Amino acid sequence: QVQLVESGGGLVQAGGSLRLSCAASGTIFSINTMGWYRQAPGKQRELVAVITPGGSTNYADSVKGRFTISRDNNKNTVTLQMNSLKPEDTAVYYCNAHLFVRQWLEVWGQGTLVTVSS
Repeated sequence: QVQLVESGGGLVQAGGSLRLSCAASGTIFSINTMGWYRQAPGKQRELVAVITPGGSTNYADSVKGRFTISRDNNKNTVTLQMNSLKPEDTAVYYCNAHLFVRQWLEVWGQGTLVTVSS
């Protein structure tokens, strides 16, 4: 069974940093895009950052210059380094991956809560 397991959420003061990690496990033949999304209370889930196998990245305007996404293709992991955190970054963060098992699948992690206090 393929799954994404996230870690690294928590409580931090405004201006602080957190690092989120996500590992894909199971029998996986290939992983295409990996990324992070977030959902704040009362809001829709939104893209935070995505990264291709070759390392091309795309960020939401609200996090550009503060967040950095990276991946290790050998370990099937993706990481989100979050700096200069703001209260509006408070949300549940979800790892996402498009991966090939017996067919292409879109898989989500269970989510990890990030709370930024002012």
